[in-house]
Amino acid sequence: MTEVAEKSVAEATASMAAILGASFSGGAVPTGPATPPEEEVERFEFDTDFQSKIAAHVLGDYGFMRRVGQLIRPEYFEGIGDAAIVNMALKYWNRYGQIAPKSSHGVLLKAEIDGGAIRGDAKGEAITAIKRLWQEDLAGGLHAAEQVADFCKHQAMTQAILSSVDHLGKKKFDKIEMAVKEALAVGINEDGDAYDYFERIQERTEERMDKAAGKVPPQGVTTGFPKMDDVLYHRGWGKKELSVLMGGAKSGKTTAMIGFAKSASLAGKNVLYVTLEVSAKIISERLDASMSDNMMKELGKNIVDIDTKIRDIHKRAGCLKIHEYPPGSFTPSQLTRLIDSYEAKGIFFELVVVDYADIMAPDHRINDPIENSKNVYIGLRAVAFEKNVAVLSATQSNREGFKATVAKAEHIADDFNKVRIVDLLISINITEEERANGEARLFFAASRNQESNFTIFIKTDIARMKFIVSILKIE
Repeated sequence: MTEVAEKSVAEATASMAAILGASFSGGAVPTGPATPPEEEVERFEFDTDFQSKIAAHVLGDYGFMRRVGQLIRPEYFEGIGDAAIVNMALKYWNRYGQIAPKSSHGVLLKAEIDGGAIRGDAKGEAITAIKRLWQEDLAGGLHAAEQVADFCKHQAMTQAILSSVDHLGKKKFDKIEMAVKEALAVGINEDGDAYDYFERIQERTEERMDKAAGKVPPQGVTTGFPKMDDVLYHRGWGKKELSVLMGGAKSGKTTAMIGFAKSASLAGKNVLYVTLEVSAKIISERLDASMSDNMMKELGKNIVDIDTKIRDIHKRAGCLKIHEYPPGSFTPSQLTRLIDSYEAKGIFFELVVVDYADIMAPDHRINDPIENSKNVYIGLRAVAFEKNVAVLSATQSNREGFKATVAKAEHIADDFNKVRIVDLLISINITEEERANGEARLFFAASRNQESNFTIFIKTDIARMKFIVSILKIE
């Protein structure tokens, strides 16, 4: 290439880089035929306030991280404390594919300090930062993700153009093309997460060792009963999974779901309860009885006592939102939109209860009832996976299952596809004698990730709307 040509290329490239650089920094943008004076080039604001908001999403917003976690770098953050916390959160995300629960932040931060990742003055900055980030409003995560994606694409394209100067001088056009393609590919993750099985064995080994050492808390949403949590693969209801309770009419399915929703909320988890069969007011009254340890028939007598107990419980509980819809009117896509509406307000659920799946509607109804049912269950499981929540619902057993002492997988009503789709199927079994004694049995009928065909024997108190008072034995 001649000296004149090289000069021309360098000037052109420098001009393009200057335009991009000015559009980011807010400086004056060079104008010319390609950029009319009246045309404004978009400015990207990445000030300290915005950085803090992004750091808070890195720390606590799964949906945000799933979209743009692969783009975030600690060096993007000017504040030493924010950078340290982002680095800590990214390490956890990259190792476990999850955001770290708030309860483990102190342990993780101490490990970063003890390990030398956070040194000197950065220690105090990091402690201050994590307390501040806990208070950040996580509303608008999708919009924040889009802003970060635009920023990172902008930076990547700037670097691609700058690096092309040398490649162009050496006529390495393939490298220029590759650099530009890689820059254009930067953005929100819409293609799913690639997982290199052999390359990540070390990560899986370290995760198992950390779990065995108690460094990583269980990812499951607690049932409220340690003995039951212990027999569940995730030590509770599995996130990204669909768990279903099966039982005949009046077997206690709704009472069970209310109880599990209550337990999760009392453990500090945010819970969404969607009811298609019983009104939200009745669900709330059953919760009042269970929360306050009062009999349903005594709610009108112990009014002040119940009010005082519920208000006291509220101080330490996660949120518990109840929505009611007519039977056959609520679809999986509506559930997604409902969850999205809460996430836009900064509320992220860990357990979603749908009471119950058999009376939901498919997103696209056809004349085949079996196919409609299948689409509902596939849709629910997709919601669990996409929103990183544990979804708990219920289904009816058929006539033979209702009569049987133990309802098994083959006793599921209407459509056996449900057994294939759900991650965990637990049947509720109760004889008249057991009912009179306040007892019941939970049979693990089918499971994708753990053993099944065993029974949990439970003590109940239906008068106080307590599906499980205690676990008697497991066999």
